[in-house]
Amino acid sequence: MFTLEHIIITLASLALAPAVGIVLLIMILASSNHSLGIRERYVELLLRIFEWGRVRIEQKERRESVHTFGEIETTDSGFATPSLPSHGSSVNLVDRQTSSNSHYHSALSYHQERLLKKDFSLSDSYELIKWGMEAITEDPVTKSFEAEEISSWNLLTRTNINYHYISFRLTVIWAVGFLFRYLVLLPLRVTITVVGTLWLVVCTAFVGYLPSGEFKQRMNNYVMLMCFRILSRGFSAIIRFHDTQYRAKKGCICVANHTSPIDVIILAVDNCYALIGQRHGGFLGILQRALSRATEHIWFERSENKDRMAVAKRLHEHVTKGDNLPVLIFPEGTCINNTCVMMFKKGSFEVDCPIYPVAIKYDPRFGDAYWNSSKQTMIQYLLMMMTSWAIVCDVWYLPPMQRAPDEDAAMFASRVKNEIAKKGGLVELDWDGQLKRQQVKVEWKHLQQKIYSERIKFE
Repeated sequence: MFTLEHIIITLASLALAPAVGIVLLIMILASSNHSLGIRERYVELLLRIFEWGRVRIEQKERRESVHTFGEIETTDSGFATPSLPSHGSSVNLVDRQTSSNSHYHSALSYHQERLLKKDFSLSDSYELIKWGMEAITEDPVTKSFEAEEISSWNLLTRTNINYHYISFRLTVIWAVGFLFRYLVLLPLRVTITVVGTLWLVVCTAFVGYLPSGEFKQRMNNYVMLMCFRILSRGFSAIIRFHDTQYRAKKGCICVANHTSPIDVIILAVDNCYALIGQRHGGFLGILQRALSRATEHIWFERSENKDRMAVAKRLHEHVTKGDNLPVLIFPEGTCINNTCVMMFKKGSFEVDCPIYPVAIKYDPRFGDAYWNSSKQTMIQYLLMMMTSWAIVCDVWYLPPMQRAPDEDAAMFASRVKNEIAKKGGLVELDWDGQLKRQQVKVEWKHLQQKIYSERIKFE
């Protein structure tokens, strides 16, 4: 006689075989850089569902508006139905580009007008009060450290915290999607990630025992591409690479805007890099130690100045050897929410070698790739990623750039940042990304004081 325990074991055994087969198939296809096209069709289906949900939400809002106000302006079709934004055109939290430089120029023009006046008026402070109110209500820096908003609900709870009942069918679809993400996608992705990480550790240990030489470099390149392609399937990544003729070459530096720790995986799917970054513990620490066995990488402690000097020296030595892998650097030094590019640190631009810029832009409709490290642990972030619909992004390789004779490192860094921002459709900000963790520097406060003093001076 069969008991409940026997039935559960039997069902689990029947489900285990196809699950193992699916995982093995995904890993084999990923390691050989092939795909059956299922992820692409899956994303197309999601877009249709999002569009249907958007129409339902707009219809409900229109009915509520008619009920509240009695009438509503409509289009020829009866109501406005703007389409989902194209990739990369979601509602941008950073929609104002007010910076200290623009304020400074405004102050100078205002000062020229003040030359016609001979005394101080209380209204002279109105503009400064306006700037302060704008900084509080629409601070572009603080918003760069918050999750990017989207213009239409993508059926993820975290993108619609104040979700209320709209229709029975939409609620059913949300519930089915919730169960699919947590009962199907999450176990599958966790399994792929765990197996991929173990495979990475084993392969890099094997490569580490090989004698230095051309064969070891070829094996390292093969292992890195294979393992990172497997890990990218751990969050159903769909990556579109553009202008691949501008991939970074050996003995050079590649710089990119920074949104997430998976930026490394995204770029390493298509090219091999030597990495430079802060030393971590936990899961990231395991990956760092594994990667260091196979080839040379540079890890440092951000808080130690002596470590920074050693890093600069090692970076210079690395790029002077033409057969070394290109060094991948994220000059912002911290994760930004993929709506803007913040100040690039000048250290990596002081080395005399070509710089290969890369722009990365994630599509927020399928999942938010931004890691808010001040609020989320790595485990929380990975759980959020693996319960998203997918990670879809575009990567643009830009032509190599060289520092001009009349440029210092800071000017060169700013020029490269500008090119990345333009290519990725991101807002360019002059602020330091470390404001996420630190207070505003005294020099910036002095600059604002100088601007105000220029306003109240008179002849």
